[in-house]
This record gives sequence, C-alpha cells and structure tokens, in this order.
Amino acid sequence: MNAYLKIHRLPRLFAAMLALILTLALLPPVGFASEEGQAVLPPDPAILAKGALLVDLKTGKMVYGMNEHEELFPASLTKVMTALLTLEAIDTGRLTFDQKLTAGAVVTTLPADGSTVGLKEGEEMSVRNLLDCLLIPSANEAACVLAVAVSGSVDAFVDAMNKKAADLGCKNTHFVNPHGLHDPGHYTSPWDMYLITKAAMAYPTFMVICDTDRVVVPATNMSKERALLNTNYLICNRRIPDYKNPEVHGVKTGSTSQSGHCLVATAQRNNKHFLSVIMGAERVEEGKRTVIRSFSETTRLFNWGFDNFRYLTLLDEGEPIDEIPVELSRTDHVTAVAGGALEALVPAGIKKDFVERTIRLEGDSIQAPVEEGQKLGTVTISYNGVEYGSTDLLSSHAAELSKLLQAEKKAVELARKPLVWAIAGVIGVAILALMIRHAVKNRRRSRGSGFSGYNGR
Repeated sequence: MNAYLKIHRLPRLFAAMLALILTLALLPPVGFASEEGQAVLPPDPAILAKGALLVDLKTGKMVYGMNEHEELFPASLTKVMTALLTLEAIDTGRLTFDQKLTAGAVVTTLPADGSTVGLKEGEEMSVRNLLDCLLIPSANEAACVLAVAVSGSVDAFVDAMNKKAADLGCKNTHFVNPHGLHDPGHYTSPWDMYLITKAAMAYPTFMVICDTDRVVVPATNMSKERALLNTNYLICNRRIPDYKNPEVHGVKTGSTSQSGHCLVATAQRNNKHFLSVIMGAERVEEGKRTVIRSFSETTRLFNWGFDNFRYLTLLDEGEPIDEIPVELSRTDHVTAVAGGALEALVPAGIKKDFVERTIRLEGDSIQAPVEEGQKLGTVTISYNGVEYGSTDLLSSHAAELSKLLQAEKKAVELARKPLVWAIAGVIGVAILALMIRHAVKNRRRSRGSGFSGYNGR
C-alpha cells in the first residue's frame, strides 16, 4: 500500500518541482528590468565614512553621494588646493618648475609629528621637487614654502585659496592653512573636494605626480637625496600590500585624529572613469588585521559603480520627439527632433523605453516662417526623479509663410480690435440714422403727394 502511494505521488512531486523552476526562471535578475517595465536599481553601498561621493568624470554627474555637502575636516586633502594654485602660478609665468625656492622660518613653526620630509630653514629645492614632496609623502613644510612663493605670505595664500574655492563654486569650504593641519575653522565637503580636484586635474603634471608610487628627490644644499613613498596605499604597496588596486590613479590622502582618514582617488575600467571622495573614515581592527577604511571603502565604492552602472544612449541625434502645429503656412506642422545625442551613465537595469521625457516648448504652436534646425524647445530625460540630461528640440524641416493666410489672419485680427468695432458701430449708427431719415422723408413726401390729389377732385 505504501509503495503504491509513493508511486502515485511522483507525478505531483515532479509537477511541483517544475513549477518552482519556472517561477525562479521568471524572476527578474538584479540589475535588469522587471516585467512591469521598471528597472531594478542597485543597492545602497552604505559606505562606512562620514561623507562619500562618486562622480562620473565623463559627464560630471554624481553617481553616489552621502553627506556630500556636509562641512568636514579635510586634513591633507587641503594640499590639492595648494597644488592647484602653484600650478596656476607656473601656468601664468609667476613660477617655473625648475625655479629654486628657499625654505623660510615658516618651516620651523610646524609640529614635528605632522607629515614631513625634514625640510630645513635655508634649504633650497625646486618647485617641481616641492610639488613631489607636497603630493607624494604629503609634506606640510612643502605646502608652506610653496604658499609663500605664490602669494608672498601664508596668510595671503590662504586668502587666495578661499577666493579660488568660491570661484570654483564651492559652497561649504573655508581654508585656514595650506597644509590641512587641524583647525576648527578649516573645512570642506566631498562635493567641494571634487570641484577642487577636477580643476587641479586640468594640469597634466598634477596627475603624473599624484599617480607616482615612489620618487627620489635629488640632494639639496642641506640634505642628501630623499626617497619618498606615496601615502596612497591603493597605488603604492611598498608599505602595506593589502590595498593595491591597479585600476586606481592618484589622488591624495589625508588624516588627523579629528578628520579621520580621507582619500580622493580616480579609477578607470573600460569606458567608465570615476572620481571618489571618502572623508571621515575610521581605522579599525578586524581580527588580527588593521583596516584603514578610506582605502577599503574607496575600492568598494569604485567596484559598486563599475558593476552596477553602464552608459546608455537615451536620445539619438535627429530622433523625432513631438509634432508642433504651424500657423500661417500650408505645412500644418513640423517635427521637433533631438538636436544632439544624449548618453548618460545609468543603473544597469534601465532601458531607453523606461525613461521619462519632459518636453518644454517655446509655445503650443509656432508661426511661419520656420527654418530647418530652428530651436523649438528642450527635452529633459529622467528616471525615478534623477535627471540624466537635456538637449534642444529642433525643427526637422522648414515651413514657408503663406501670404494669403497671413492676410486672412491680419483681417481677422483687425476685425477683433475694440476700436474697429467702435468705429464700425458709429458707422452703423450713422448709416441707420441716414436710412431712418431717408425713410421719414419718403413717408412725408408720400403723404404730401396723396393730400394734393384729394384737393384736386
């Protein structure tokens, strides 16, 4: 009896397993579209830091942000701005890379426990070698020497730093010194650090230096040659090999007890190029291993961006978007087409037909003559509240003006004017009065003519 039941249960068991397999097969995979035409968006990476930012360098759009506009202590990320102003001075001819600078007494005022290459008062070093010291081992004294050379004094240089930050559009930045040693009034934000770094990256030498894992600075009048290692463990594994990431290039580290661990970095994989900012990360013990999260979280943020996003053409140049009625032309409408292609970095699950198009026309209709390529409005592409870009809407073809339709329109417009109606009314009243007067005269004549006839009998 039990054997009989087992045999007859087999078809039911098989059917149940088949149903489960089919159900799993029909579920939408992560990163692709669901059946309802909605994208499955990537999960929040939940970066372990006080502030974080990931920006697509190709489009300048934020891919991920966490407290990206919060005022945070930058520590030696400050030196990106110091390098930027120095490179600007070189670009304008106020300094040269080979120019020798002499370290003044300002180098003796810095705390001994800060980042240093042991630069002494009276020591001579070229601007290029000072930039190496500034950006690779993060030497505080190099920042002060360069500041004095660029602006005449550290205070004047700090004023220039804040002016430059404002010029770049930084809203949450205030500098107090050129090196980043802690001060309560010295702060910036992840987004502002992106703006500053982007400006510095416009100078090729900046990234060449930032991407150098080791440099040898020649001997000076007061020192033997110096072999310097980069403090960025993502590109320099000579101290700690755990963090090395071949996709990463530059940019700058920073850390104090108040700021935590900070890092600006860039990374490239295939056609995707990101810049990340991590601020306020911790140094923690995980078992027997010490983890500096500014490095580990940067790599994790980059991988999240690379794995979950792709470039997608959201509009093709010349793609028809809308039809606009045309007035005063035998052509009753023109087609509004995309003036240019629009490509954006989007979550991998988004397809072109998922996005929303917001069309803003210059009017519900357009009056002839219309030229081919004439701007008719704009179209903006977005998905789930995120705007991915916009482009002009252009007329696909011309529409000539019809003189007859133009005359008809002018006649109609003229007839609708109140003054015309008033004049027409006055004329109408006058005509009516003349007609009444004429009728009265005729009646009188008629009556007069009848009375004379009667008297004549």
